[in-house]
Amino acid sequence: MRIVLLGAPGSGKGTQCKQIVGRYSLLHLSSGDILRRERASGSELGKEAQSYMDSGALVPDEIIIKMMAKAIEKAPDSGFVLDGFPRTVNQAEELDKTLANDGRSIDIVLNLEVEDGIIEDRITGRRSCPQCGAVYHIRNLKPKREGICDNDGTELVQRPDDTPEVVANRLETYHRQTEPLVDYYKNNSTFFDIDANKSADDVKDILFDKLDALVAT
Repeated sequence: MRIVLLGAPGSGKGTQCKQIVGRYSLLHLSSGDILRRERASGSELGKEAQSYMDSGALVPDEIIIKMMAKAIEKAPDSGFVLDGFPRTVNQAEELDKTLANDGRSIDIVLNLEVEDGIIEDRITGRRSCPQCGAVYHIRNLKPKREGICDNDGTELVQRPDDTPEVVANRLETYHRQTEPLVDYYKNNSTFFDIDANKSADDVKDILFDKLDALVAT
């Protein structure tokens, strides 16, 4: 299966990707992870991306598309889940062209829909451990001791991009970029809107129903 998982920051894409990958033996392709790996490896693509990031500019579609195409080429026959890519219609069009060159296409697009207010609460309430990376929430996933990581006793912190101002800006950007992308996929692929306001387990069950049906065809 070749899956695109869409959703705003805080919609639960990372959590659901892990569930999907485990159940269907797919490769999780996160654009953020791939970008960081390319930068760390010192590849030409990584150096190009770094030059934009160092200046505070967005990494151009051309570079992101090349990185993702390179990763997709190495994906196993079982397939992959794309997380954080594509973000724009241009990226989606180039992805389709890349896959078509090998006689492939995206099998299904799953769009996790969450109300902005719920996303804001999820993200601004997050606290993470700078030592081990464990993530908590001030209401929904509290550590045993307030403000302290259960794993190593490190004081928890709020990431700089988890503040209300930054979250509001990220959501505005996401909606501006993604609405045309959703329309594109509705017209060109098997597409499902998924109510992701529910619990993670409920969302997982809905996703598995859609994917099981696809596997059975």
